[in-house]
Order: sequence, then structure tokens, then C-alpha cells
Amino acid sequence: MLARRILVLLVLVACGDAPRPVATPRASSCAACPEWNAPQPAFRVYGNTYYVGPHGLGALLVTSPQGHVLVDGALPESVPGILASIRTLGFRIEDVKLIVSSHVHFDHAGGIAALQRASGAVVAASPSSAAVLRAGSVGRDDPQYGEVVPIAAVANVRTIADGEILHVGPLALTAHFTPGHTAGGTTWTWRACEGPRCLDVVYADSQSPVSADAYLFARHPDVLAAFARSEAVLEALPCDLLVTTHPGASALWERVAAGTLVDPDACRRLAAAARAQLAERVAKELAAGP
Repeated sequence: MLARRILVLLVLVACGDAPRPVATPRASSCAACPEWNAPQPAFRVYGNTYYVGPHGLGALLVTSPQGHVLVDGALPESVPGILASIRTLGFRIEDVKLIVSSHVHFDHAGGIAALQRASGAVVAASPSSAAVLRAGSVGRDDPQYGEVVPIAAVANVRTIADGEILHVGPLALTAHFTPGHTAGGTTWTWRACEGPRCLDVVYADSQSPVSADAYLFARHPDVLAAFARSEAVLEALPCDLLVTTHPGASALWERVAAGTLVDPDACRRLAAAARAQLAERVAKELAAGP
């Protein structure tokens, strides 16, 4: 009963219907959340692309004089830090015209409702993700259904197609559907330039086979096929600079420390690692028997 009350309060807080302070129940939403939400100073990734998320959860701001795009919203309790990072960089949340989502788990989409309200931006997502965002729920086709907590409902959600290019002023971000981790998972790509040098930036969705305890990937050939297609997409993308939903998955902080963010092989390595991780998971499931 206590857990349910906390969950209800979390949703109310994200919708702006609960009193402050809210730090304690929000921080209790998962064991790893305090670590994921550790503060991270904002910084320029390359050109007009900036990191504005907490240390353990990716969120990028892509900027232009005609408006900005925010990629992912992290946790509900990440929102004050994201807003502060945008301000620190000299930008305004009110100039964010579009918010896009990788996947709709609470650790990446939990802050989108509040960020949408603060900005007035349109939110764009794949059909499966858009349905979850509008409802403020968890998709029944999600491998983590029954264990992952729902997100707050999001207003003004636009459904997009695979391969669709979304524009804000001169900005052009392409959606690449990469399901598996969730049914609506999406990887985003765009070009960022510094002077005459332009790079292909990839914000890759998670490809990890995480699930509820009773879920067996071996019993879901459609999900296995989705993972395979997504891995092939990642391998084929032009990919000079990779950022992932959890920065550690792409060794972002090691690359930052080394001063070398550019790595044209990073997407192929990410796909290979995801393929191996899924194969190991399925092998363990099959070895355990029916």
C-alpha cells in the first residue's frame, strides 16, 4: 500500500498536481535513480549539440536561432537540473520547440511531461511510444511490463514514421525505429558542424534485453527479430559521434576525459555488444528449460 501511495504521488508530482517538496518520493522511484540523477555540468558535445542531462541519463539539446530540440527528458526529478543546464548554456527552455524520445521508460521519458509544460514544445515519438506518452502508462508489449513504473501523461504528442525527418528551423533530426528494449524504441541522428567540419551525431536508444522476472525473450521471436533489425540499423548508420541513453553504454565519460568524443566505430561496437548480450540472455533462458 505504501509503495502504491508513493507511485501515485510520483505521477501527481510529474503532472503538477501534488504539493512540494517532492524530492524524497521521486528519488525512491528506483534503487539506481540517485546515481543516475547525479549532477552533471552541461557541456558542448559538438557544434550546436550540448549535453544537458544528469550524469547517468542522456539528454541532449540541439540548438538553432529559430528554436531548439531536446532529446529525452530523463527522470521526473531530473527536470530542475535539465532546466538549469539549459539556462547555464545561455539558452531558454521556452525556445525548445520539439522534444523527442528514445524510449518511454520513466528514466528517459519521466521528465518529458514537465519539460513539455515548461517549453510548450511539441513531443514527437513512434506510434507505440506516442500511445504510452499520451496515456501516461507502460505498454503491455514492454518486456518490463508489470515491474517498471508508469510515466506522467504528456500533452501535444505527435506520431512519427520510421525514417521521418523532423525540422526546427535549420535543424533536421531523423528518426530510426530501433525496437527491442521497448516496442517503440527510436534512435535519432543529425549533423552538427564546427566551421567547415560536420559530424554525424547518433543518439542511440538502449538495446539491452532487460525484462520483468517472468518474461522470456526466447518465447518472443518477434522481439528477437526486432532486436536483430535494430542492431543492423545501428551498424549501418553514419556515426562519427555516439551518445547513448545511459552514457556509460557508449563510454561517454571515458571519451570526455580523453578529449576524444569522435569514434566512427562506436555504433558498430554498440550493436555487436547488444547482439552478444541478447544471445547470452537467450542461451541462459533455453538452458533453464521450460
